[in-house]
Order: sequence, then C-alpha cells, then structure tokens
Amino acid sequence: MCPSVEPEAASGMDVFLMIRRHKTTIFTDAKESSTVFELKRIVESILKWPPDEQRSYKDDQLLDDGKTLGECGITSLTAEPQAPATVGLAFREDDAFEALHIEPFSRPPRRP
Repeated sequence: MCPSVEPEAASGMDVFLMIRRHKTTIFTDAKESSTVFELKRIVESILKWPPDEQRSYKDDQLLDDGKTLGECGITSLTAEPQAPATVGLAFREDDAFEALHIEPFSRPPRRP
C-alpha cells in the first residue's frame, strides 16, 4: 500500500535510493516508472535474496510490488543524488517476515 501521489509527467526521471536493512545500506538509482518489484530485483542481484522473500517500506508503510516508485511517492523531487530516498528492507526468515529494523548511522567523533 503506497501513499497516494499524483503521477508526475516525467515518470522516466531518475530517482536515487538508499535501501536499508539493519546495518546494511545500498545506494542505487532507478526510474520513477520502475516498479517496487523491479527494485527488489536490484536487491536480489546484490544480496542474493529472492524478491518474494523481501518486503520494501517507505516511511514504515509496506510498498506494493505492482506500484511504480513514482506512485509510492518516490520521485525525482523527493529522491535526489544529494538526498536519496530511504527504502526500508525486511527479509522472510523461518516462514515469517522479520520486523523492519534499520540501525542508525554512527556519529563522527567530536572535534578537539
């Protein structure tokens, strides 16, 4: 279930993504017109985890495999190279999906 967003005229525009699960972060790009399922195929090629055993989230909302990234609110205006959109990732383990969990980034040490 994606948040409702008006489709943008330039659906072929690039979007920049940060896919996160636990301590793993993947930076990638896709088209606004790419489906959530196609994004899962990108994850599969990197992490070797099949799409049907993945769940993708935006703002803690489960994304529908058949929706485009643009329909889910991931557009060239919200997912820029200098500020990529975050997509949460959860895997199926032992016949159930794990809860979405993303470790916060560490903070740099204080300057002397």
